[in-house]
Amino acid sequence: MENVQDQKLDKLKQYMESVKGEEHPESYLIAILHRVQELYGYLPQEIMDQVASAMSIPTAHIWGVATFYHYFNLTPRGKHVISICLGTACYVKGADKILNTLKDYLKVNIGETTADNMFTLQETRCLGACGLAPVMMIDEKIYGELTPEKTRQILDKYKT
Repeated sequence: MENVQDQKLDKLKQYMESVKGEEHPESYLIAILHRVQELYGYLPQEIMDQVASAMSIPTAHIWGVATFYHYFNLTPRGKHVISICLGTACYVKGADKILNTLKDYLKVNIGETTADNMFTLQETRCLGACGLAPVMMIDEKIYGELTPEKTRQILDKYKT
């Protein structure tokens, strides 16, 4: 029986085959990288090497594209992505305290994922909710008027 990783790789190879006949395979590179991230959750090194080989595109070119676009993740992401706003309004209202609470509670720094793969912490400059400062977004939900205690309570709900 085929394992999940083999099934993902088969799906990726089928997709690459469907575009391989094109004259300029580079024009489909971003679409292929999106497909890799959709299947794996990020862009694993070994899969990028296989994409390079299959598409006859230099690995350096693929990594250049992958690192240029912020949408692509080069490391595994947590089940929940936390974006802490560090824009001016949030910072003035105490975003630094919220960031420190998140770092202490999750035991990670910005850009890292917790050991249990539950949370990834990232920073952002504005979430467009300045009137609720300080704010953070977990996945697609915005939480505002944060205090260290309220932040811990919100995270506790996600852990259960």
